[in-house]
Amino acid sequence: MDDEKRRQEGQVGQVGQEGHEGRVGQEEQVGQEGQVSQERQERQKTPGATAELKAILEALIFASPDPLTPKAMYKLLDSEPKEDVQAALDALKHDYERAGGLQLVEVAGGYQIVTRPDLHEWVRRLFHERTTQRLSVQALETLAVIAYKQPITGLEVTEIRGVNTAGVLSTLLERHLIKIVGRKKVVGRPFLYATTREFLIRFGLNELGDLPKVEDMVEALGFEPPALLVEQTPREEMLPLEEPEGDEPSESEPSGSVH
Repeated sequence: MDDEKRRQEGQVGQVGQEGHEGRVGQEEQVGQEGQVSQERQERQKTPGATAELKAILEALIFASPDPLTPKAMYKLLDSEPKEDVQAALDALKHDYERAGGLQLVEVAGGYQIVTRPDLHEWVRRLFHERTTQRLSVQALETLAVIAYKQPITGLEVTEIRGVNTAGVLSTLLERHLIKIVGRKKVVGRPFLYATTREFLIRFGLNELGDLPKVEDMVEALGFEPPALLVEQTPREEMLPLEEPEGDEPSESEPSGSVH
């Protein structure tokens, strides 16, 4: 009986020791994980970590074919807190305030790294820009009318310009500078045209609210504005500031059709 009792007490002691060691091991593991988490947070607060995040953002903005939005930045850097990404972006903006050949601009709701406008002639020499790539005066006039009067029908554009614009509208559609956004509720239900995100990018605008005065716009583009365009200022409610979800016209409204 004594031997049996001693054997049972030994088993109980062994179980108690194993339980204690398990708890100690678990506590040590939790402590180590907490220490690692604390070290990670400390690294994120260091200037080196901020500089690295800023460098990553700069590379992403530079490599992106389209303006990189804050939403896209947060998604690409989902392992980083949003406030850290925003802080790195603010620091990057500050860096590009210095004089240099490049600048960080906010355009079409995102960010791009571009050459300074006053250096355009030098950059153009590198690419030997063809005149066929430029918009004609007629296309620029039509685009200006649409930008300030959108949404607008082709007939209304023609009335303002005083000449037939069907061919020019097709060109602007092909260049993705304008798009069909619907039909006007009048007899014949003609197409309504408006500018695109590509328009904002090409002209360095963050949103349509950034459009300059008509006089300033046509002076910068180098043509005489149609009289009706100068006489009537656009109504603010007719300038949608955001791209609609359905950016492409339906099958019954092909992008190359002009009505």
